[in-house]
Amino acid sequence: MRRFSQAVWDEPLISELSRPGRVGMSIPSDPKILSRYRDPASLVPESVRRGSVKLPELSELQVLRHFNRLSQMNFSVELGMYPLGSCTMKYNPKVSEMVSASDSMKNAHPLQPGETVQGLLSIFYELEGFLCEVTGMHRFTLSTAAGAQGELAGVLMIRKYHRDHGQDKRDEIIVPDSAHGTNPASAAMAGFKVVKVASDSSGQVRARSVRDVCSEKTAGMMFTVPNTLGLFESEVAEVCQAVHDAGGLMYYDGANMNALLGRARPGDMGFDVVHLNLHKTFATPHGGGGPGAGPVGVTRKLADYLPVPVVVKSKRGYALDYGLKHTIGPLKGFVGNSAVLLRAYVYIRLLGASGLADVSSLAVLAANYLWKSLDPEAFPASHGSGLRRKHETVVSVNSELPGAALTVAKAILDYGMHAPTVYFPLIVHEALMIEPTESEPVEMLDEYAAALNEIYRGLKEGTLGAVPKHASVGKVDEVKASHPLTLRVHW
Repeated sequence: MRRFSQAVWDEPLISELSRPGRVGMSIPSDPKILSRYRDPASLVPESVRRGSVKLPELSELQVLRHFNRLSQMNFSVELGMYPLGSCTMKYNPKVSEMVSASDSMKNAHPLQPGETVQGLLSIFYELEGFLCEVTGMHRFTLSTAAGAQGELAGVLMIRKYHRDHGQDKRDEIIVPDSAHGTNPASAAMAGFKVVKVASDSSGQVRARSVRDVCSEKTAGMMFTVPNTLGLFESEVAEVCQAVHDAGGLMYYDGANMNALLGRARPGDMGFDVVHLNLHKTFATPHGGGGPGAGPVGVTRKLADYLPVPVVVKSKRGYALDYGLKHTIGPLKGFVGNSAVLLRAYVYIRLLGASGLADVSSLAVLAANYLWKSLDPEAFPASHGSGLRRKHETVVSVNSELPGAALTVAKAILDYGMHAPTVYFPLIVHEALMIEPTESEPVEMLDEYAAALNEIYRGLKEGTLGAVPKHASVGKVDEVKASHPLTLRVHW
């Protein structure tokens, strides 16, 4: 079993490295040379000038070393498995990066006339068709920036649809107790009351439970399939029917679509609105705050409600259409995060239909293989122990020690591996949520399972000690880090 062997240091802030007078460049002092250049400050209107800004003063070499040291202190999927459950932190092929970084992409500008970017617009139009085929939807908008904004777009469309049909009293959105936190947040932001529906002992939502909470106030339901426990909702079609019978619409949270690619389509299950996370499922590095893309697809009856713009094709070529009859309006500027969309297009074209099906098959295989490699006494399944997992598995840490899941997560850093998601879903005691993705070789899965099993033995025997031992920062007080919050500027 390998251990974390990378050199560890405490890297100071760049402002702490600063010394007055140090610079990383030299400016010509010859008046004849300076006279050729206009003062850059004169190009900025005086009303928006910030005045003197105290920037760190360092040499070029210091700056280079500082950021290189920081990069070596970070973990990435290029270094090892990144099994954050529900995040799909998988390896993304470099060819997608190469295409998105090409000059023709980098030099494009959103304010260019449409006739000068016909190539990009044609790609986005074709991408919309691919996403419709993958999900079973009628039409997509690519403009929404990420999953949470896609959710907001979905529930705003549901609200406007009901209002346009004289159903103003429909002000409730049903959300399972295992849902991502963004689901109730998005519904509340759109002005809905959130009605929670409980999962049963197997971790699934039953149609009868949904019918019990449906009423004339039901606007719709937000549903994640497979759910955040890694389980396929076996009554998904019946749940959709229950909400439709009550006059509501069904929203599909596409966070876990990596488990279904090429195998099942939300539209065939009965969903009316779908969002996809292209920055998770379709080849953009995920994490670090962005960028993302959360295209939203809808069935035919909601097509005119989509956020604008949408890409359209006519005899004159491709263009952005802002004139949908019932649109909820723009949620983001222009067509969206173009580089993310382009990566997804390349990824789909490279894999094709059979390749996308292989992605989901291997993701499911990896999740189940890793789950079965864990000590079942140490890491019992939280729900549905007899059911196969999909793309991820959720287990409890079998320990009476407070914070056991957090301790396990910190300990695995000393093995040079990234921790899984902890304490989610909230309905699972001392939860570890592990998603290995389809990218990982079996040797990596074996190594990760062996590390978790070894860590548990140390936890049970009391020999684990304080963890992590070898990371640049030890275990921090995570409550104190956020409350009380104290901010200080280092200049």
